Amino acid sequence: MKRGRVLEQEGAEPSKSTRSPDDLFNDDAKRKRGAAARTAGCSDDQPLIDAIKHNRKVISHAVKKWVEKYEADPKSALIDLLMMLFEACGAKYRLDLEIIDDVSVDDVVMSLVDLARNGLVEDYYNSKQKELKNFKDNLGAFWEDLVLECQEGPLFDKAVFEKCVDYVIALSCTPPRVYRQVATLVGLQIVTTYISVGKTLIQQRETIQRQLNAEKKKGNDGSRMESLNRRLKVTHERITALEKKMHKVFTGLFMHRYRDIEPEIRMSCIKALGVWIVDYPSRFLQDSYLKYLGWALNDKNALVRKTSVLALQGIYKIDDNIPSLSLFTDCFSKRILQMADDIDISVAVSAIGLLKLLLRHQLLTDNELVSLYDLLKDEPPMIRRAIGELLYDHLISQNIKSSRAGSRDSDGEPSEVHIGWLLQNPREFCDDPVLSAYVIDGIWDDMKAVKASKCIISILNNDELPDINGRVTKLVWLLNASAKKAVGYRIVPVIDNRKQYLSNAQKEALENNRKELTSAMLKSYSQLLHKYVADKAKVSPLMDMLPLLKLEMYSLKRQQQNFKAVVDLISDAFFKHSEKANLRSCIKAIIFCSIEGPADLQEYVQSKLNDLESELVSKLKNAMEKNSKNLVKKLKAGDDEYSLLVNLKRLYELQMAKPVSSEGLFEDMTGILGSLPEMENEMKSFLLLNMYLNVLWSLHAMDGENPDEASMEALLRKRNTLLRLLYSFIETLLDARSEGRCISVLSCRVCIITAEIWCYFKNEKFFSTKLQCLGYAADLHIVQNFWKLCEGHLISDETKDKEANQEYIEETNKDAVMIAAAKLVATNTIPKGYLGPEIISHFTLHSAIITQIIMHLIASLKKTSTEEIPFLFLEALKLAYGRYSTSIDRGNQLEIGRSLSDCKELASRLSGTFEGAAITKSKLEIIKMVKDGIEFAFSDAPGLLTFLELALVPFVSKLSSADILDVLKDVEAKTENVNMNENPTAWNPCSNFVAFLHEKYAKNETTPDVEERPVRRRGRPQKVRDAPPAKKLFEEPGA
Repeated sequence: MKRGRVLEQEGAEPSKSTRSPDDLFNDDAKRKRGAAARTAGCSDDQPLIDAIKHNRKVISHAVKKWVEKYEADPKSALIDLLMMLFEACGAKYRLDLEIIDDVSVDDVVMSLVDLARNGLVEDYYNSKQKELKNFKDNLGAFWEDLVLECQEGPLFDKAVFEKCVDYVIALSCTPPRVYRQVATLVGLQIVTTYISVGKTLIQQRETIQRQLNAEKKKGNDGSRMESLNRRLKVTHERITALEKKMHKVFTGLFMHRYRDIEPEIRMSCIKALGVWIVDYPSRFLQDSYLKYLGWALNDKNALVRKTSVLALQGIYKIDDNIPSLSLFTDCFSKRILQMADDIDISVAVSAIGLLKLLLRHQLLTDNELVSLYDLLKDEPPMIRRAIGELLYDHLISQNIKSSRAGSRDSDGEPSEVHIGWLLQNPREFCDDPVLSAYVIDGIWDDMKAVKASKCIISILNNDELPDINGRVTKLVWLLNASAKKAVGYRIVPVIDNRKQYLSNAQKEALENNRKELTSAMLKSYSQLLHKYVADKAKVSPLMDMLPLLKLEMYSLKRQQQNFKAVVDLISDAFFKHSEKANLRSCIKAIIFCSIEGPADLQEYVQSKLNDLESELVSKLKNAMEKNSKNLVKKLKAGDDEYSLLVNLKRLYELQMAKPVSSEGLFEDMTGILGSLPEMENEMKSFLLLNMYLNVLWSLHAMDGENPDEASMEALLRKRNTLLRLLYSFIETLLDARSEGRCISVLSCRVCIITAEIWCYFKNEKFFSTKLQCLGYAADLHIVQNFWKLCEGHLISDETKDKEANQEYIEETNKDAVMIAAAKLVATNTIPKGYLGPEIISHFTLHSAIITQIIMHLIASLKKTSTEEIPFLFLEALKLAYGRYSTSIDRGNQLEIGRSLSDCKELASRLSGTFEGAAITKSKLEIIKMVKDGIEFAFSDAPGLLTFLELALVPFVSKLSSADILDVLKDVEAKTENVNMNENPTAWNPCSNFVAFLHEKYAKNETTPDVEERPVRRRGRPQKVRDAPPAKKLFEEPGA
């Protein structure tokens, strides 16, 4: 941007800008400009529009030539300028020199609008041509150069710029989009450059005022004072005139175009206003102008909203502006807070940046920030990062600046003070380990203290550390998350689960971080475990850090005793705790040590692991024995039952990771299940789970090539015993449900274990192998009882089961039951004829997750069992229709309405699985299903005719006209000899169905047959790569 010229002090030699026009455009200056123009490729007679369209370099010369022409012939120069404006809009319109003073602006603009209406306008502004790619920038640059070049003369000539501005404002209010776009760009650029000139004039006025004050102090009262007063008056008048010009454009152009239908025009207006307020606050930093930025925060276009937020960021960054923004902040701060959760990610990130400025100036309270903390769990990492920056800047950085007393050094190194502020301030969301991880992930790039593992370990090892408000627990979470981040782990979920590819430098950096972490933990890790081994809130995060370490460094640094101490503490922690997370962390840690530990210590770890198994089995057997004796003596089990349950949980978690060998343990569990029928359902669940895992590990240990007969017989005995117990539980639970008792957890476990055993031992798996005798297929009546139990669990209220263990709630909910049942059908473990329709009939009855599970099942069946789809769909619709008929018999109007809606929605959703090309491929299946459905409806006419309307209409809509005609003939043939007038109400559904077929056939509203043709692709063929196997929902057991 050009700088405005400053008036010289009196007595100094006049500059070129203050000379007369003759001096300004002397021959030497003209020769120099001519040479420069020839170098840039510009001729003196080139039209102004050509310079704008093609060459940015010659715009300055074109402006100077126009000024020369204006000095010689103002009217002719004005016509050239207006012609350029019209041509920039794409219109060819000629103004005559004789009538330029008399012609009406409105008449000319209406003529230009007629040209656009008749299609006689060429759109340069939105053109995609390569030579016009800089048209917008060049157009703005031309008017900027023109205003700056004319600031000493023509700018204040009403005959030129006043006339141009009138045309610009008029064009900005016309219907043609390109007119509004060009006029808006020109008008906004003129005001922007006016501000540049105005700032220069204000500087001049201040300089003259200082000179005048100095002369007054000297007591001078001569020509010098008179000259300064005259210059001060002229400068002030020019500033006033400029501000009037700005106001004219603002009221005539901006106030209309800031709400234009085109988002681009609205965005350019808001962007320009932000620049004006920052550059010329004395005029524009007022609520009457700021309100337009506030209103734009509610614009329906994301780019406009973002532009407004960015404009406000520029305004709030200037400290001197803050006092004038109090009313605006009061009015629009709530809206800015809402925008932190904007649907557009870039807008949300920008809004969070603006909130950070508001907080920095103390324009928001801490209470207003509470709603922002939830955004730390937002999926887009950019939003989490922005919230993390805000959190660090406001809650941590500000406090550190105000309290430097405890810092170790002044160069910003991590210190205990930094970590202290992190733990103390965000109390609202740091009481949860998951949220703590989000906090750390958000501030990781800004706060060095969270990366200081040594400092955190030092604080934790301090015996005098007070655990106020769970501060020590939070510190352990911090250490865990910091260590994971340092070695490259993701501590928060991400949308993109693709594998991360790291450069060699990144891999080396992560490896160095891992070595540094291990060095810091060699001696202190065992100390931390020893100190907090009894604290259930701290054990899991501490144990989870072990796989992050390079265990071989224990041998390299001669720290074998510390490593043994760690292993001993892991074993102790396993028997001190019974929580799911702690048990799994202990098992994972000790198994990792047995595999990745130092070679010279692996034997010690394996021995410790074997001792752990033996001790667990011993404790479990003792607990079972004590419970059995107490039963005989009719005493309360009390602690013995608790001991049994805890050790069953430990065995379950251990068997989830590795096999546990123990003679007679399976038989003992079988015996206690039979001898203690009144035990808690949770204990029964864990007994069944451990027996199930024991069977699976026995199956896994079988040698398929050379099976051991004794082992095979033992496995068969265990499997049959488990199935017998499961079938017994199924009958018992069905009886309990019929009596109104809710036992959801146990019923869920029984359903899932039963389905898994059926899948693992299905006949197809062992057919024609030496293990063929292991194959198993359940009888139909058992499958029916199994589904009754599953269905009862699906419609039950899980919240009523007081025995539900929240730790394992994800393993015992309705979704898990549906997945287990659907897997049986998808893997062809049992015949699809019964269970398939039963599952599909629940398509629309439950939660969105269950609907998605059934959708995956249908997609799987369409790939593997296409010919069975019509039967499965039709039987599912029959079941839904049966529920509707049953509700009618009961007479419950609410139930009737719900079942009717469910039946219609099921038909709609099932027909919706045939879309696009799938309709053509599956045409025969759809026709078969429709015709079989018609047979079913007429098998007991007119009682079942409602089925035609409820279930078949959505499928008929997928057929072509010829197929609909065949269906119509089929229905008419069935009603040919029937007198429907005898009972018109009963036959009304059939009449409606026939009318629907006639209507669809007549209007030809169906999907035409589409011939599949190969898609012709351009460019070179794509390389064929081996695609990785997709993740399957219904994965084969053992796959």
